[in-house]
Amino acid sequence: MSSLLRFAPSPTGALHLGGLRMALYNHLYAKKTGGKWILRIEDTDSTRYVPGAVEGIRQSLEWAGLEYDYAGPGKGGPHAPYFQSERLDLYRSYTTKLLSTGHAYRCFCSVDTLTALREKLARTGSGQSYDRRCLHLTEEEVARRVRAGEANVIRLNARNGARIPRIATPDLVFGHLRDAHGSVATDPILLKTDGYPTYHLANVVDDHTMGITHVLRGEEWITSLAIHLDIYSALGLEPPLFAHIPILRNADGTKMSKRNGDVKVEDYIRNGWERSALLNWIALPGWGSLHEPEPQTSPDDSTRTTLTDAGSPPLLSKHDPRPRTVNVKDAPESTKVMDMDQLIAEFDISVLTHRASSLDPGKLAYLNREHLLRAATTPTGLADLAGRIRLWMDADAPLGSSPEYSTPEYIQSVIRLLDSRVVNIRDIVSLAPYLFVEPDYTSKLAQDMIKRATPEQRNQILRAVHNVLAGTPDDAWNVPILHDILNQEKKQRPPLQGLFLPVVRHSLTAMKDGPPVVEVMVVLGKRRTLARMNSLLPEA
Repeated sequence: MSSLLRFAPSPTGALHLGGLRMALYNHLYAKKTGGKWILRIEDTDSTRYVPGAVEGIRQSLEWAGLEYDYAGPGKGGPHAPYFQSERLDLYRSYTTKLLSTGHAYRCFCSVDTLTALREKLARTGSGQSYDRRCLHLTEEEVARRVRAGEANVIRLNARNGARIPRIATPDLVFGHLRDAHGSVATDPILLKTDGYPTYHLANVVDDHTMGITHVLRGEEWITSLAIHLDIYSALGLEPPLFAHIPILRNADGTKMSKRNGDVKVEDYIRNGWERSALLNWIALPGWGSLHEPEPQTSPDDSTRTTLTDAGSPPLLSKHDPRPRTVNVKDAPESTKVMDMDQLIAEFDISVLTHRASSLDPGKLAYLNREHLLRAATTPTGLADLAGRIRLWMDADAPLGSSPEYSTPEYIQSVIRLLDSRVVNIRDIVSLAPYLFVEPDYTSKLAQDMIKRATPEQRNQILRAVHNVLAGTPDDAWNVPILHDILNQEKKQRPPLQGLFLPVVRHSLTAMKDGPPVVEVMVVLGKRRTLARMNSLLPEA
């Protein structure tokens, strides 16, 4: 049976790096196993809905090349609709089933009553958050209060172990997890007073009705797994396989948040990062860690072990393909350069780390440079880079340069010239502005370059080089010949040898650092090279 996965973000803002990583892992797992993945929008909390968020999420996924296979918003598919707000009748039908079997009940307690009950239970040292008083209402009393229009929620009757047989499946990342019922709310709410489902009910119903076989989601949902397995059991449904992915953290170890740091995918798009590098960067933290098969207890979290009864062997889902031992393999380096095909080929969810991982911006810079270098080695990749740089220059770069500096051929020659110096395509202009506009000879940096040379010495060097270059045939304008010309002119003027290259570089770039002078001359071309030198020479 082929796998079917889902990426199910909430439309509460722009897609962030953690969400993109989760979508990527769903994509990698689906492609690795010959399966598919869909996009589902979990929008049942109208108070947190952000207009435009869904379109922003779709655009970010499209930019990243993570196209959901055949179903989701904008595509339709066999499991539509893909917005939870459009599936309310479905959730009501499942709660009706739970009510009829005694696995759920109506609760009429007000917010104030529930608050008072929680405080009372806490004072007594009880581990419960609700005393389940509405569970004991008679059918006649419930019917009367419903007819009277009293507001009510529907709760899961989750604590009757004899009525809800527990089903447990090993987590694909953590292995067996301990019963976490002690840390969750008593009889959690399934359907709210407004008729909207809670996350617990909606994701179970949707995953089942959509045929989801594998659920990859953040580690923060481990504590909710007990509730979800209870709902599956109460409905008589077999749960999918779960993989809880450890979270990403900022480089300083703090929790990654939309309000803390640069975590929105759209920011990385706008700032010119390569999508292949960004995916490479977020994929590798925590990937391929070496660890032994997970024991029955997890040392760092008391809520993690098997969900079976004490002393009983774990009950495995019939879907479960995992051996009981993990094959240890070498972990990829955290800066290993990998394209999408390599990520798919090497992805192994069973050896993900069990700890949160941080993102190091320095590693993104390294990976981005390497992906740029890869792209520039092929005609197609080079043309694509040049086209994107041109679009950015037209939209954002305040260059004011002439059209001759922005042709595709010229931009490609600039990319080849700057080569490994470029970390981000936005660096093109800041690294070498003189390749797009005339040099600023008045800057302090430019003046410092030539302060050791007198005006007469500068004129002597530039006049000599200008004259010999002017006589160089166009078809001889290449690096070897220009290198020989400059060397010959330099050798003929021993007193000026220490000043020679700084003066020539100043005339072409007005910047101290940069690629070799002769390579700059080739990219600028004969006419521009001579024009810049001539602009600094006094009239004859």
